[in-house]
Amino acid sequence: MTRPRSYQTEAIIIKKTKLGEADRILTLYTPHLGKIQAVAKGVRRPRSKLSGHLELLTHSLVSLARGRNLDTVTGSHTINSFLPLKSDLELAAYALYVTELVSQFTADHIENYPLFQLLFDTLQRLEQGGDNELLLRYFELNFLKEIGYRPQLQQCPSCRAPLKPVAGWFCPSAGGVLCGDCGDNRPLRYHVSAGGLKVLQLLQDGEYMTISRLKINRELSAELEGIMRDYIRYLLEREVKSAAWLDTLKSASMTI
Repeated sequence: MTRPRSYQTEAIIIKKTKLGEADRILTLYTPHLGKIQAVAKGVRRPRSKLSGHLELLTHSLVSLARGRNLDTVTGSHTINSFLPLKSDLELAAYALYVTELVSQFTADHIENYPLFQLLFDTLQRLEQGGDNELLLRYFELNFLKEIGYRPQLQQCPSCRAPLKPVAGWFCPSAGGVLCGDCGDNRPLRYHVSAGGLKVLQLLQDGEYMTISRLKINRELSAELEGIMRDYIRYLLEREVKSAAWLDTLKSASMTI
C-alpha cells in the first residue's frame, strides 16, 4: 500500500539544528513513528507562524509532507508548551539531559510508545516540582529498560547468584551489579552501597508515585548519579553534553 504523502502526528521536539539562513532541521519523538527528522522551512524568520509551536521541549501536533530525504513540516499546533521548563535554567537543563539521551540512543523510525510516554511523563513531572535528581535516576533506569540496556540489579551477572542486600560493585562491562566475590578482581567497577543497591532496585521496578516519596541524602544521591553516569557513558562511548551544563548549574546553586 502506498503511504499518503501528508500525515499528522503528536511529537515532542527534542533537538533542533540550523539549516541555511531561515530553516531548521527538527528531531521529533513521536508516539507511533519513533524518532523522525523533518525540515521546518522559514521557521527562524521573525514572522514565522510555526516557530512558537516548534520550540525545543514543546509537545505539538505536527503536520508533515513526505520528502525524498527529509519530510517537511507544513503545520503545527502546540498541545503543551512546558513553559516552566523554558523559564527556569535548572529545569531546562534537566529536560535537555533527558531529551539528549532519547536523541542519542534511539534510531530513526522505530516505534516505542512506552518510551514516548516515559519522556512525556518525565517532562510533566519536572514541571510539577519535587526531587529532580531522583526523577532523573528513575528516567535513566526505565529509559535503559525500554531501549534494551536494562542493568542487572537482582542477580550477579557473572555468577547468577541473587544479590544480597549488602554493598557490591557496579560494572558497566558486565551490565549490572556484581556480588562481592565476582567484583573484587574486575577492572572499571564502581562501589555500590547497600542503600544504593536498594534504591536502584526500587527505581527500576517500582511505581513512580511510590518512589517520589523517597527521601535520600546528598551523599547517596551523588552515588546513584555517578553510577548511572558511568554506565550511560560506557554504553554511549562518549559524554552526554548536557550533563556538563547540568553539573555547572547545580554547582552554582550550591554556592549561592
